[in-house]
Amino acid sequence: MNKVKIVKVGDIKIGGGNPVVIIAGPCVIEGEDITLRTAYKLKEITQKLGMSLIFKSSYDKANRTSISGFRGPGVDEGLKILQKIKDKVGIPVLSDVHTVEEVKKAKNVLDVIQIPAFLCRQTDLIVAAGKSQKPINVKKGQFIAPWDVIHIVEKIRSTGNEQILLTERGTTFGYNQLVNDMRSLPIMRDFGYPVVYDATHSVQMPSAGDACSSGDARFIPYLARAAVAVGIDALFMEVHENPKHALCDGMNSLSLEKFPYILDQIKKIDLLIKEFI
Repeated sequence: MNKVKIVKVGDIKIGGGNPVVIIAGPCVIEGEDITLRTAYKLKEITQKLGMSLIFKSSYDKANRTSISGFRGPGVDEGLKILQKIKDKVGIPVLSDVHTVEEVKKAKNVLDVIQIPAFLCRQTDLIVAAGKSQKPINVKKGQFIAPWDVIHIVEKIRSTGNEQILLTERGTTFGYNQLVNDMRSLPIMRDFGYPVVYDATHSVQMPSAGDACSSGDARFIPYLARAAVAVGIDALFMEVHENPKHALCDGMNSLSLEKFPYILDQIKKIDLLIKEFI
């Protein structure tokens, strides 16, 4: 695979042969206390391993299976909590945006603006995010071929923004199932931008639960190791202190307890594979 541009998030460098960066946190902001507690713990774990961390949590999960699904505190309260993560924990933050109006607020807090998978073709949203000149992480839609992601890239580049991350998170395979085609990683990386692998949404089973999505977290370590071996620039994982009681995506979240063990494996594979890419 070709060398890719370096995307800078504060002091963190993603791409260009730099060590794999970790993007991790709870699926959704469940409250200030648990969010801060998790952020401190994730920082402690990654620092011990000498790995860079970007904290991820959504202030609004707009794409829910059911009207009763928990969505989070909303944009205003959620951004206040993410700002506290930045100020108190001292790590950059990432979250999703869903509308052009949200981008106007979120760009003042977020270090990385994320385009959700189901919105990755929404031109107005992508252009608005690009105009923020913040790093943009695009989740490749479950319905998008990897070679078609170049059109999303061109939409962002039209704004003069070259700070682009491209994330693989699984592809729809029949009903309630996702599969991973690891070829998508080098295909997207050849566009010249860092690629990210989402190891937790990739084991999701969309809408397969009781009015919610299900998942099989057993496969997170296997897919994470495989993606790092293929060659990625960042690894995305939703991590919760108690996935069984998570208010969103618990079935496909990694437990905080298992997090350091997987990162140790990931770091070793990454150090080896970076010699070849």
